[in-house]
Order: sequence, then C-alpha cells, then structure tokens
Amino acid sequence: MTGKVWLVGAGPSDPGLFTLKGRAVLEQAQVVVYDALVGQAVLNMIPEKAERINVGKRASNHLMPQEEINQVLLDKAMEGKRVVRLKGGDPFLFGRGGEELELLSRHQIPYEVVPGVTSALAVPAYNGIPVTHRDFCSSLHIVTGHKKKGEPYNIDFEALVRTKGTLVFLMGVSALGEICQGLLAAGMQPDMPAAILQKGTTADQKRIVATVSTLSEEVKRQGIETPAIIVVGWVCSLAGEFAWYEKLPLSGCRILVTRPKELISQMAQKLREKGAEVLELPAIRTEAIADNMALKECFLRIGSYDWIVFTSPTGVRIFFEEMDQAGMDVRSLAHARIAAIGTGSAKALKKHGIVADLIPPVYEGGALGEALRNECLGGERILIPRASIGNQELIEELKKVDSVVIDDIATYHTYYESQTLIDERAEFESGKVDYAVFTSASTVRGFAEAVKGLDFSKVRAVCIGRQTKAAADALGMQTWMAEKATMDSVLKKVEQLCLEHGAAASGRHETEEF
Repeated sequence: MTGKVWLVGAGPSDPGLFTLKGRAVLEQAQVVVYDALVGQAVLNMIPEKAERINVGKRASNHLMPQEEINQVLLDKAMEGKRVVRLKGGDPFLFGRGGEELELLSRHQIPYEVVPGVTSALAVPAYNGIPVTHRDFCSSLHIVTGHKKKGEPYNIDFEALVRTKGTLVFLMGVSALGEICQGLLAAGMQPDMPAAILQKGTTADQKRIVATVSTLSEEVKRQGIETPAIIVVGWVCSLAGEFAWYEKLPLSGCRILVTRPKELISQMAQKLREKGAEVLELPAIRTEAIADNMALKECFLRIGSYDWIVFTSPTGVRIFFEEMDQAGMDVRSLAHARIAAIGTGSAKALKKHGIVADLIPPVYEGGALGEALRNECLGGERILIPRASIGNQELIEELKKVDSVVIDDIATYHTYYESQTLIDERAEFESGKVDYAVFTSASTVRGFAEAVKGLDFSKVRAVCIGRQTKAAADALGMQTWMAEKATMDSVLKKVEQLCLEHGAAASGRHETEEF
C-alpha cells in the first residue's frame, strides 16, 4: 500500500500562526520530517508515536542534503506511511518544496501542499511594518538574499529599484552589505528606510531601522542574530508608529509551562495572549487504572456516600468516564454532596451539570480537608477518587472527624515524561527561559525527571500554591508563589515579575529608528 506526503508550512514560529489544516494534518502523521526553523511550540504538536526525522535545514547548514531529504520522503511513503514534511514559513516560498515534489511525482506518490504563513509578511507585521501602503507603494517583491559562496548575486537590482515597491530579502543577513550596495549602485536613494528584523514572532524579536546607506553599520554596532529578514522601502518608516507586539505586557518573555500531556494548557494560551513566547513541556502523563475493581465496588454503594471529593480535573474526567462504562450517570450521585479542591475541578464538574457544594478558600489538600471537617458532624462516609500519589494532608484532616469512613480510591497513575525534540536543560543553562510555571507539585517532579543534571538554581519558578512551591524549593529553584491558587493569579504574578525584573527590556526589542 502506497502512503501519502503532505508538504506543510509551519509559519514563522508563533504557534498561533500555524494553520488549522496544517495542525489537523500533523496530528495524523506517522512520519514527520522537519526543519530547524520550525518553531518549538509547533514541534511540540508532533504526535508522540510519529517517527521524527530532523533534517535541520538552515541557510548553508543542512544536516541532510536536499537529495537525501527527497529520498526519505519517497521511501517513507513507499512504506505506506502518512508523511508530513514540516517546513518553516511556506513550503513554496524559497522552501524547495517544488524540488521535493518532483521525485514523488515521478513515482506517482500522492501528495498535498498545505500553505503556511510566510515570514516575509508575518515578521514585518509583528514589527509594525505594513509591506504595502497606498501612500508609499503599490507592489511587494520577495527576494532570496542567499547566494552561492564565491559567486556574484544573480539579482537585477536596477529592476528592483525601478519598481518603487517594498523589497523583502529572506536569508540575506550574511550579505546585507552587498545587498545595500547593490541597491545604492542601482540608483536607490541613500535615505530610503530599511530594516532588519530578527527572530520575528518570538521573545527574541528585535528590530533595527535605519536607511539603505546606514543599515549595515547599525547592524555592526548593535548586532543581529539569524534568522532575520531585510525590508527596504518607505513603509519601514511606520515601524515606530505601528509597532504593537512589543507593547504587550509579556512581550520579550520566554516562559516554560509544564502540563499533563493530555490536557490543552489554558495557562499557555493566557500567557500567549499577553505576548509571551511559551514553551510547553508535557512533563507528566496520567493514565486511568485499568479494570479498577476498588472503584467499581464504590459504584455499587454510591448511594451511601455523604460526600464525593475531587482533587483535580483529571480525577473528575476519569471518574465520570468510569461511571459511564458502568452504565451510570449523574442521577446516581443525587444523595451526595460534592467538594472540589479548586476552580479547575469545579469547572470540570460543571461540564457534567454539577455545581460543587464546597470549594475551600485556599486550593490545597489541607485546606480542603479542614473545610470538609467543618461540614461534618461525625459518621459520614466520604469517597475520594484521585491520583494514586494523592496528598495526605486531606486525609489527615478528615481523620479528625469522629467515626468518619474514608474511601481513598486511586483512579489514575501519574507518569513522568521526557521528550527529545527540545533540549529544555540547555534552554535553562543558556538563560533563554525567563520563568517556568508550575501548577502542581507533580509537574515540578515531572520537570525534574525530564531535565536530569540541570542546576535547578538556574530555574526561576512561579508556583500556583504552597505545596507546588515546596516541591520547587526542595530542588533549590528560585521560587515565587501566586497570591491565589488560580491560573489568573499565576498569570498576574508572572506579569509582575517580568515587569520588575525587566525580561522584556533585556535588549530583545532594542531598536534604532532612523
């Protein structure tokens, strides 16, 4: 059986710019062949079971020659696999996508192309530069700045100058001086605004705006890192007025968020909305206990419980999944009162039409136990379906109630995860991560397992509550705790820290307006 190949554009880096179709195709991939310029957040979307092949393509630096990449796509498709060729930007804009299709086409391998958002448009937009503007230009020209070593440019600079349009050069940082000289020699005005835009849509975004005659010197003075693009045209003069990304409160901040692997991270989304670049590390995985006889026995006597206590959204989800498999629904819980440790568990309960009767003022096991103890008169029967490594403070508080019967039932196991796509240890050792956000003690432990050997004193940890902070403190991390054990409170603390410690002002947004 012959497989199929999808050429998918991953966009410039921001996962919000990855297309819906691209993500849907990636989720079904059995093999993913990816480039170095694919953003880390997009790489994290690659299915765990997919074979991953890093071909590491950057300008003049390929882990695998193009001919070998073409052959890999053919070979994997001939194995009957669903193959995704994941490329930064758009696969048909200087992405050599056409070359990769030639071999597939000759062998009658089916394929599709999923366009991506190109950096030629997205990066200027994130820097406040509209590539077209009716007051300045009526055309846009995208040019490769890459040339073979030792050979002159095969670019008609005079034709480009005559267009009077916006010029965008991709992969041209190393030849910036030659590009500017070529434009000047072709008759471009020396005072024509020009910009170089570094690592657009990421926390390392940086913009230098000067003129065609001065840009090279400004880059030597201020420094620039690749990847970067060059924009030439009157529209560059609008950057100072229209810049918006760097005005977001967390712009310039790079935050690591740990989360259970199967959960979509609301925290990551909230941080991105504030402008942060977010690296998600699926540090733990939860798995329901198979053929859970202890829970099934509890279902047989479900009407005898006075309280059912939930300590996590995962616990809620698995409990109701097991109820459904047992042929039960929420009517079986009519005689019980429901307690939830916090707003996350309460929201999960509402999905099943249940409003929690009790949520403690502090979202911790001990506080939940104390709140429940104050509600009990004695002799109550309490069911606690939760993780197999559940916190014992809750149980200790409940045992203070006379004749209380506690069924502390493990419904799922927690496993610590690691992944090979991104070297989180190196990210912290190099100082590229401003803060790590932890929303449970188990995610702290999972993170520690994933980055063994890391000097944890290099980790600046923002923790959701006391127990989470204690776990981070035990590892020697620099720690801060949110005022309340809520996502919004954690977000507020991150925003406060980034503002106080100047992560956004670390030079990542340094600009030089002409």
